[in-house]
Amino acid sequence: MISQLNIRQLAEEKEESLSPYAAKSRLSQGRLKPEEPCLVRTAFQRDRDRIIHCKAFRRLKHKTQVFIAPLGDHYVTRLSHTLEVSQIARTLSRALNLNEDLTEAIALGHDLGHTPFGHVGEDVLNELYHQGFRHNEQSLRVVDLLEKDGYGLNLTWEVRDGIVNHSKTRTDILGQGWGKVNTLEGEVCKIADTVAYINHDIGDAIRAGIITEGDLPLSAVKVLGLSHSQRINTMVCDIIDYSWAASGHNPTDSPTIGMSPQVLEATNTLHKFLFDRVYNLQSVEEKADKARGVIHSLYEYFKGHEDKLPPEYRLHSNETERRVVDYIAGMTDQYALRLAEELALTKGKTK
Repeated sequence: MISQLNIRQLAEEKEESLSPYAAKSRLSQGRLKPEEPCLVRTAFQRDRDRIIHCKAFRRLKHKTQVFIAPLGDHYVTRLSHTLEVSQIARTLSRALNLNEDLTEAIALGHDLGHTPFGHVGEDVLNELYHQGFRHNEQSLRVVDLLEKDGYGLNLTWEVRDGIVNHSKTRTDILGQGWGKVNTLEGEVCKIADTVAYINHDIGDAIRAGIITEGDLPLSAVKVLGLSHSQRINTMVCDIIDYSWAASGHNPTDSPTIGMSPQVLEATNTLHKFLFDRVYNLQSVEEKADKARGVIHSLYEYFKGHEDKLPPEYRLHSNETERRVVDYIAGMTDQYALRLAEELALTKGKTK
């Protein structure tokens, strides 16, 4: 019988060879609701699987990263972004002898609560909802409550901590306002998120004809490389080198995950370049204005017609606006656009 094979215990024993700074699944701070451990998987492996199989994860494939509802097939979506973050974070964790399973679970779950239309949708809900809205907090709400009809995924404390603390302010990378995660694996996901979006946003901007590779700041290109793969390789290798103490090979009192000053400066240069030349571009802003209008119209409609909310969204809060926020935040770009059009047509017919 499988219960006699001790598969999970063997996996937990393998974790003892990880860095002394790595999170160990058998030492997890536990779940919101106690449950029997899996016979085969560690606690963090189980969390990863629950995230992959949840509905919110599937919807990421139709949620925008930067370019709203693009027509091309090769633009980054919130799902492809999540997979890229996971790949980069796993590479970092493996090299630094940290817990790859925990890293993967955090990376796969970090954006489950993201709105349609990327950060534009997040900004609008933050303006409209009196308690404010932050996608990292919504991601935690998804895994704690909204999934599985109110039962949530019952994830471990370490994964939940990594999810809710992954978000940064839109200032300098690793600068003031960067924040802190309580595991090194969570810190790895946080910096992997940045490596992923800077590079794929450059690729999407080039694909959209907004910039060319020749437009990239020369000072950053000299340090990081010109191509997508060169830049990621430079950043990843530098993070590993800078953060090597986390591996346990050179013990220290406070290992950190970061970048060398030279690579950090070049990365921040690209970050600023994207804001100046891509994120705030007029053509991008025009689509963003449409997205803002869609979120506004949906919010106002459902706030006044709570009975039109799907039944499952009427179960998880006593406050109408909180229910509306949960519903809108879970929408894909195309669903939000289609629903707004349908409501506009209905409204037009009743006039």
